Amino acid sequence: LRNTYIETSFGFDTAVKVYSELVANLGYDASSAKKSYHFCRLMGRSASHITLETALQTHPNMAVIGEEVEANRQSLLSVVSDIADLVVERSKLGKDFGVIIIPEGLVEFMPDMNKLISCLNDHLASNGSSSNDPTEAVKMLESPERELFNSLPAEFQTQLLLDRDPHGNVRLSQTESERLLITMTKSELKKRPDYKGKFSAISHFFGYEGRCSLPTNFDCNYCYALGHTSAALIEAGCTGYVATVSNLTTLPEQWECGGYPLTVMMNMERRKGKMVPVIKKALISLEDPAFKIYAKQRDAWRLTEDYRCPGPIQHSGNMSEELNFTLVANSEMSN
Repeated sequence: LRNTYIETSFGFDTAVKVYSELVANLGYDASSAKKSYHFCRLMGRSASHITLETALQTHPNMAVIGEEVEANRQSLLSVVSDIADLVVERSKLGKDFGVIIIPEGLVEFMPDMNKLISCLNDHLASNGSSSNDPTEAVKMLESPERELFNSLPAEFQTQLLLDRDPHGNVRLSQTESERLLITMTKSELKKRPDYKGKFSAISHFFGYEGRCSLPTNFDCNYCYALGHTSAALIEAGCTGYVATVSNLTTLPEQWECGGYPLTVMMNMERRKGKMVPVIKKALISLEDPAFKIYAKQRDAWRLTEDYRCPGPIQHSGNMSEELNFTLVANSEMSN
Protein backbone atom coordinates (compact mmCIF):
# COMPACT_ATOMS: atom_id res chain seq x y z
CA LEU A 1 0.00 0.00 0.00
CA ARG A 2 1.71 3.15 -1.24
CA ASN A 3 0.17 6.28 -2.69
CA THR A 4 0.03 10.06 -2.35
CA TYR A 5 -0.99 9.69 1.29
CA ILE A 6 1.05 6.66 2.38
CA GLU A 7 4.81 6.64 1.78
CA THR A 8 5.31 2.93 2.41
CA SER A 9 3.51 -0.13 3.75
CA PHE A 10 4.35 -1.23 7.25
CA GLY A 11 6.31 -4.49 7.08
CA PHE A 12 7.78 -3.71 3.66
CA ASP A 13 11.19 -2.80 5.07
CA THR A 14 11.34 -6.04 7.05
CA ALA A 15 10.14 -8.27 4.21
CA VAL A 16 12.54 -6.92 1.58
CA LYS A 17 15.51 -7.27 3.92
CA VAL A 18 14.62 -10.89 4.68
CA TYR A 19 14.17 -11.72 0.99
CA SER A 20 17.36 -9.86 0.09
CA GLU A 21 19.37 -11.96 2.51
CA LEU A 22 17.93 -15.17 1.02
CA VAL A 23 18.44 -14.12 -2.62
CA ALA A 24 21.97 -12.94 -1.86
CA ASN A 25 22.78 -16.35 -0.38
CA LEU A 26 21.64 -17.96 -3.65
CA GLY A 27 23.85 -15.57 -5.60
CA TYR A 28 26.89 -16.79 -3.72
CA ASP A 29 25.76 -20.39 -4.18
CA ALA A 30 25.40 -19.88 -7.94
CA SER A 31 28.80 -18.24 -8.31
CA SER A 32 30.57 -20.90 -6.24
CA ALA A 33 28.85 -24.05 -7.59
CA LYS A 34 28.67 -22.65 -11.14
CA LYS A 35 26.10 -25.19 -12.32
CA SER A 36 22.55 -23.91 -11.75
CA TYR A 37 20.16 -21.01 -12.22
CA HIS A 38 18.08 -20.00 -9.22
CA PHE A 39 14.58 -18.84 -10.20
CA CYS A 40 13.10 -16.99 -7.23
CA ARG A 41 9.45 -15.95 -6.97
CA LEU A 42 8.91 -13.26 -4.34
CA MET A 43 5.71 -12.33 -2.53
CA GLY A 44 3.75 -9.48 -4.07
CA ARG A 45 0.68 -10.44 -6.08
CA SER A 46 -0.41 -7.10 -7.51
CA ALA A 47 2.81 -5.08 -7.63
CA SER A 48 6.54 -5.68 -8.02
CA HIS A 49 7.81 -3.36 -5.27
CA ILE A 50 9.37 -6.24 -3.31
CA THR A 51 11.07 -7.65 -6.42
CA LEU A 52 12.40 -4.21 -7.38
CA GLU A 53 13.82 -3.48 -3.93
CA THR A 54 15.32 -6.97 -3.66
CA ALA A 55 17.00 -6.41 -7.03
CA LEU A 56 18.48 -3.12 -5.83
CA GLN A 57 19.70 -4.84 -2.68
CA THR A 58 21.19 -7.98 -4.29
CA HIS A 59 22.01 -7.30 -8.02
CA PRO A 60 20.59 -10.49 -9.63
CA ASN A 61 21.35 -11.30 -13.26
CA MET A 62 17.71 -10.59 -14.13
CA ALA A 63 14.72 -9.19 -12.31
CA VAL A 64 11.41 -9.31 -14.17
CA ILE A 65 9.32 -6.30 -13.13
CA GLY A 66 5.64 -6.93 -13.75
CA GLU A 67 4.73 -3.31 -14.43
CA GLU A 68 7.43 -3.08 -17.12
CA VAL A 69 6.14 -6.30 -18.70
CA GLU A 70 2.66 -4.79 -18.79
CA ALA A 71 3.87 -1.44 -20.16
CA ASN A 72 5.72 -3.22 -22.98
CA ARG A 73 2.77 -5.58 -23.52
CA GLN A 74 5.05 -8.59 -23.28
CA SER A 75 3.45 -11.98 -23.68
CA LEU A 76 4.45 -15.10 -21.78
CA LEU A 77 6.54 -16.26 -24.73
CA SER A 78 8.25 -12.87 -24.92
CA VAL A 79 9.35 -13.04 -21.28
CA VAL A 80 10.55 -16.62 -21.79
CA SER A 81 12.52 -15.46 -24.83
CA ASP A 82 14.21 -12.73 -22.76
CA ILE A 83 15.25 -15.28 -20.14
CA ALA A 84 16.56 -17.63 -22.82
CA ASP A 85 18.57 -14.75 -24.33
CA LEU A 86 20.23 -14.21 -20.95
CA VAL A 87 21.02 -17.91 -20.54
CA VAL A 88 22.55 -18.10 -24.04
CA GLU A 89 24.63 -14.95 -23.53
CA ARG A 90 25.99 -16.14 -20.19
CA SER A 91 26.66 -19.62 -21.57
CA LYS A 92 28.86 -18.16 -24.31
CA LEU A 93 31.00 -16.77 -21.49
CA GLY A 94 31.16 -20.20 -19.86
CA LYS A 95 28.59 -19.24 -17.23
CA ASP A 96 25.76 -21.77 -16.99
CA PHE A 97 24.49 -20.29 -13.74
CA GLY A 98 22.80 -17.21 -12.39
CA VAL A 99 19.98 -15.69 -10.35
CA ILE A 100 16.60 -14.59 -11.74
CA ILE A 101 13.88 -13.07 -9.56
CA ILE A 102 10.22 -12.52 -10.43
CA PRO A 103 7.18 -11.14 -8.58
CA GLU A 104 4.44 -13.47 -7.39
CA GLY A 105 1.87 -11.77 -9.63
CA LEU A 106 3.95 -11.77 -12.82
CA VAL A 107 1.49 -13.76 -14.95
CA GLU A 108 -1.27 -11.21 -14.30
CA PHE A 109 0.89 -8.47 -15.86
CA MET A 110 1.20 -10.35 -19.17
CA PRO A 111 -1.69 -9.21 -21.43
CA ASP A 112 -2.29 -12.68 -22.85
CA MET A 113 -2.17 -14.42 -19.46
CA ASN A 114 -4.24 -11.69 -17.82
CA LYS A 115 -6.99 -12.16 -20.40
CA LEU A 116 -6.86 -15.93 -19.89
CA ILE A 117 -7.09 -15.59 -16.10
CA SER A 118 -10.00 -13.15 -16.44
CA CYS A 119 -11.88 -15.66 -18.60
CA LEU A 120 -11.17 -18.45 -16.13
CA ASN A 121 -12.29 -16.24 -13.21
CA ASP A 122 -15.65 -15.58 -14.89
CA HIS A 123 -15.99 -19.26 -15.73
CA LEU A 124 -15.32 -20.34 -12.14
CA ALA A 125 -17.61 -17.64 -10.74
CA SER A 126 -20.42 -18.98 -12.93
CA ASN A 127 -19.80 -22.70 -12.48
CA GLY A 128 -18.14 -22.99 -9.06
CA SER A 129 -15.49 -25.49 -8.02
CA SER A 130 -17.13 -28.19 -10.13
CA SER A 131 -15.30 -26.69 -13.14
CA ASN A 132 -11.73 -27.21 -11.90
CA ASP A 133 -11.05 -29.85 -14.55
CA PRO A 134 -8.77 -28.42 -17.29
CA THR A 135 -10.45 -30.56 -19.98
CA GLU A 136 -13.80 -28.98 -19.09
CA ALA A 137 -12.50 -25.45 -18.59
CA VAL A 138 -10.81 -25.33 -21.98
CA LYS A 139 -14.17 -25.95 -23.68
CA MET A 140 -15.40 -22.63 -22.28
CA LEU A 141 -12.49 -20.66 -23.75
CA GLU A 142 -12.33 -19.02 -27.15
CA SER A 143 -9.30 -18.51 -29.36
CA PRO A 144 -6.59 -17.30 -28.62
CA GLU A 145 -7.13 -18.04 -24.90
CA ARG A 146 -7.80 -21.70 -25.71
CA GLU A 147 -4.49 -22.05 -27.58
CA LEU A 148 -2.60 -20.31 -24.77
CA PHE A 149 -4.19 -22.54 -22.12
CA ASN A 150 -3.36 -25.67 -24.13
CA SER A 151 0.27 -24.54 -24.48
CA LEU A 152 0.77 -24.44 -20.71
CA PRO A 153 2.15 -27.41 -18.77
CA ALA A 154 -0.66 -29.59 -17.34
CA GLU A 155 0.44 -28.85 -13.78
CA PHE A 156 0.15 -25.10 -14.35
CA GLN A 157 -3.25 -25.49 -16.00
CA THR A 158 -4.52 -27.16 -12.82
CA GLN A 159 -3.03 -24.43 -10.63
CA LEU A 160 -4.85 -21.74 -12.61
CA LEU A 161 -8.13 -23.53 -11.86
CA LEU A 162 -7.70 -23.85 -8.10
CA ASP A 163 -10.47 -22.35 -5.95
CA ARG A 164 -10.17 -18.57 -5.82
CA ASP A 165 -9.35 -16.59 -2.69
CA PRO A 166 -12.15 -14.75 -0.80
CA HIS A 167 -11.74 -11.79 -3.19
CA GLY A 168 -12.16 -13.91 -6.31
CA ASN A 169 -8.46 -13.80 -7.26
CA VAL A 170 -6.19 -16.59 -8.45
CA ARG A 171 -4.25 -18.00 -5.48
CA LEU A 172 -0.90 -16.87 -6.83
CA SER A 173 1.02 -18.29 -3.86
CA GLN A 174 -0.04 -21.71 -5.18
CA THR A 175 0.61 -20.84 -8.82
CA GLU A 176 4.22 -21.81 -9.48
CA SER A 177 5.12 -19.31 -12.19
CA GLU A 178 8.83 -19.81 -11.54
CA ARG A 179 8.46 -23.48 -12.50
CA LEU A 180 6.43 -22.46 -15.53
CA LEU A 181 9.26 -20.20 -16.70
CA ILE A 182 11.86 -22.91 -16.09
CA THR A 183 9.89 -25.46 -18.13
CA MET A 184 9.24 -23.07 -21.00
CA THR A 185 12.83 -21.77 -20.99
CA LYS A 186 14.08 -25.35 -21.36
CA SER A 187 11.82 -25.77 -24.38
CA GLU A 188 12.92 -22.45 -25.87
CA LEU A 189 16.63 -23.28 -25.46
CA LYS A 190 16.16 -26.50 -27.45
CA LYS A 191 15.14 -24.30 -30.39
CA ARG A 192 18.30 -22.20 -30.16
CA PRO A 193 21.03 -23.67 -32.41
CA ASP A 194 23.59 -21.27 -30.93
CA TYR A 195 23.07 -22.63 -27.41
CA LYS A 196 25.64 -25.26 -26.47
CA GLY A 197 25.43 -25.04 -22.70
CA LYS A 198 23.71 -27.05 -20.00
CA PHE A 199 20.63 -25.53 -18.42
CA SER A 200 19.89 -26.63 -14.87
CA ALA A 201 17.47 -24.60 -12.76
CA ILE A 202 16.25 -24.64 -9.16
CA SER A 203 12.97 -22.99 -8.20
CA HIS A 204 12.26 -21.07 -4.99
CA PHE A 205 9.24 -19.27 -3.58
CA PHE A 206 9.91 -16.80 -0.78
CA GLY A 207 6.62 -15.80 0.81
CA TYR A 208 5.90 -16.34 4.46
CA GLU A 209 9.61 -16.16 5.31
CA GLY A 210 9.34 -12.39 4.91
CA ARG A 211 6.18 -12.09 7.02
CA CYS A 212 7.34 -13.95 10.11
CA SER A 213 10.67 -12.22 10.80
CA LEU A 214 11.42 -10.00 13.74
CA PRO A 215 10.77 -6.48 12.39
CA THR A 216 13.47 -4.00 11.48
CA ASN A 217 13.98 -0.99 13.73
CA PHE A 218 12.27 1.14 11.08
CA ASP A 219 9.13 -1.04 11.08
CA CYS A 220 9.06 -1.10 14.89
CA ASN A 221 9.06 2.69 15.03
CA TYR A 222 6.67 3.02 12.09
CA CYS A 223 4.03 0.66 13.50
CA TYR A 224 4.36 2.18 16.97
CA ALA A 225 3.64 5.61 15.45
CA LEU A 226 0.74 4.25 13.36
CA GLY A 227 -0.81 2.64 16.45
CA HIS A 228 -0.68 5.86 18.45
CA THR A 229 -2.07 7.81 15.49
CA SER A 230 -4.96 5.34 15.13
CA ALA A 231 -5.81 5.75 18.80
CA ALA A 232 -5.75 9.53 18.46
CA LEU A 233 -8.10 9.38 15.45
CA ILE A 234 -10.54 7.17 17.36
CA GLU A 235 -10.42 9.46 20.38
CA ALA A 236 -11.20 12.42 18.08
CA GLY A 237 -14.19 10.57 16.63
CA CYS A 238 -12.61 10.24 13.17
CA THR A 239 -13.95 6.97 11.74
CA GLY A 240 -13.40 5.70 8.22
CA TYR A 241 -9.89 7.11 8.21
CA VAL A 242 -6.51 5.55 7.47
CA ALA A 243 -3.76 6.49 9.93
CA THR A 244 -0.70 7.88 8.14
CA VAL A 245 2.85 8.80 9.08
CA SER A 246 4.96 10.84 6.67
CA ASN A 247 8.44 12.37 6.39
CA LEU A 248 9.75 8.84 6.99
CA THR A 249 13.31 9.39 5.74
CA THR A 250 14.00 11.69 8.68
CA LEU A 251 14.47 10.77 12.35
CA PRO A 252 11.30 9.35 14.00
CA GLU A 253 10.91 12.42 16.19
CA GLN A 254 10.49 14.45 12.99
CA TRP A 255 7.77 12.22 11.50
CA GLU A 256 4.37 13.77 10.83
CA CYS A 257 1.23 11.87 11.86
CA GLY A 258 -2.29 12.26 10.49
CA GLY A 259 -5.13 10.51 8.71
CA TYR A 260 -7.03 10.46 5.42
CA PRO A 261 -10.54 9.21 4.54
CA LEU A 262 -10.46 5.64 3.27
CA THR A 263 -12.60 6.59 0.28
CA VAL A 264 -9.91 8.79 -1.33
CA MET A 265 -7.79 5.66 -1.84
CA MET A 266 -10.49 3.51 -3.45
CA ASN A 267 -11.56 2.69 -6.99
CA MET A 268 -13.78 0.13 -8.70
CA GLU A 269 -12.38 -3.29 -9.66
CA ARG A 270 -13.86 -6.51 -10.96
CA ARG A 271 -14.07 -9.23 -8.30
CA LYS A 272 -15.94 -12.54 -8.69
CA GLY A 273 -17.46 -11.24 -11.90
CA LYS A 274 -18.77 -8.00 -10.29
CA MET A 275 -17.48 -4.43 -9.92
CA VAL A 276 -16.78 -3.58 -6.28
CA PRO A 277 -14.97 -0.70 -4.46
CA VAL A 278 -11.44 -1.62 -3.31
CA ILE A 279 -8.31 0.27 -2.33
CA LYS A 280 -6.45 1.19 -5.50
CA LYS A 281 -3.39 -0.94 -6.17
CA ALA A 282 -0.07 0.83 -5.64
CA LEU A 283 1.85 -0.22 -8.73
CA ILE A 284 5.38 0.72 -9.75
CA SER A 285 5.59 3.61 -12.18
CA LEU A 286 8.37 3.37 -14.73
CA GLU A 287 9.01 7.02 -13.87
CA ASP A 288 9.65 6.24 -10.20
CA PRO A 289 13.24 7.12 -9.19
CA ALA A 290 13.73 3.66 -7.68
CA PHE A 291 12.85 1.98 -10.98
CA LYS A 292 15.06 4.37 -12.96
CA ILE A 293 18.01 3.53 -10.70
CA TYR A 294 17.40 -0.16 -11.31
CA ALA A 295 16.99 0.30 -15.08
CA LYS A 296 20.28 2.20 -15.24
CA GLN A 297 22.21 -0.49 -13.35
CA ARG A 298 20.72 -3.80 -14.51
CA ASP A 299 22.79 -4.22 -17.66
CA ALA A 300 25.93 -4.19 -15.52
CA TRP A 301 24.59 -7.13 -13.49
CA ARG A 302 23.41 -9.20 -16.44
CA LEU A 303 26.60 -11.00 -17.45
CA THR A 304 28.63 -10.51 -14.27
CA GLU A 305 28.48 -11.84 -10.72
CA ASP A 306 28.12 -8.48 -9.03
CA TYR A 307 25.98 -10.07 -6.32
CA ARG A 308 25.49 -7.83 -3.31
CA CYS A 309 25.01 -9.39 0.13
CA PRO A 310 23.28 -7.05 2.61
CA GLY A 311 23.34 -9.75 5.31
CA PRO A 312 20.72 -10.35 8.01
CA ILE A 313 18.58 -7.67 9.65
CA GLN A 314 20.55 -5.67 12.22
CA HIS A 315 18.95 -4.29 15.39
CA SER A 316 21.99 -2.40 16.69
CA GLY A 317 25.06 -0.83 15.18
CA ASN A 318 25.64 1.37 12.13
CA MET A 319 23.46 -0.63 9.73
CA SER A 320 20.44 -1.00 12.03
CA GLU A 321 18.88 2.29 10.92
CA GLU A 322 19.59 1.81 7.19
CA LEU A 323 16.49 2.60 5.10
CA ASN A 324 15.53 0.64 1.99
CA PHE A 325 16.46 2.10 -1.41
CA THR A 326 12.85 2.41 -2.61
CA LEU A 327 11.74 4.60 0.28
CA VAL A 328 14.76 6.88 0.03
CA ALA A 329 14.71 7.28 -3.76
CA ASN A 330 10.97 7.86 -4.09
CA SER A 331 10.87 10.20 -1.09
CA GLU A 332 13.48 12.40 -2.73
CA MET A 333 11.14 12.74 -5.72
CA SER A 334 8.26 13.76 -3.44
CA ASN A 335 10.39 16.34 -1.68
